[in-house]
Order: sequence, then structure tokens, then C-alpha cells
Amino acid sequence: MARGQQKIRSQQKNAKKQVGQKKKQGHDQKAAAKAALIYTCTVCRTQMPDPKTFKQHSESKHPKTPLPPELADVQA
Repeated sequence: MARGQQKIRSQQKNAKKQVGQKKKQGHDQKAAAKAALIYTCTVCRTQMPDPKTFKQHSESKHPKTPLPPELADVQA
């Protein structure tokens, strides 16, 4: 009987400890930012988060090269 109570307390203590460690670990901003960069310029390999920014980049940095086909219908 006593071992059962001790086991329950131990499990509760461990669960509380796990939650504390998870909060301490925090959020990895660098990984989240890298995951958000999904468009890559084919000319200079610069990564951008959305098609609007990608189109603006292409028009300003590479005006002589044709627009990639995925940017044909994007409104800048």
C-alpha cells in the first residue's frame, strides 16, 4: 500500500519536472525563421518568406532575367 502512494507521488513529481524543463527550453527562433523562408531565388539563391517579396526581389535585383513561372500571377 505504501509503495503505491510513493509511486503516485514520484510520477506527479516527474511530470511537474518535465513541464518545468519544457518551459525552460523555450522557443527556437532561428529554426522557426529558417522554416519560414520557403522561396529561393534561382539566380542568387537568396531565400524569401512570401511570393510578393520574391517578385519584388526579382524585379529590383535581376531585371534582365525573366520572372520565374511561379511569380507570373503574383500581385506586387
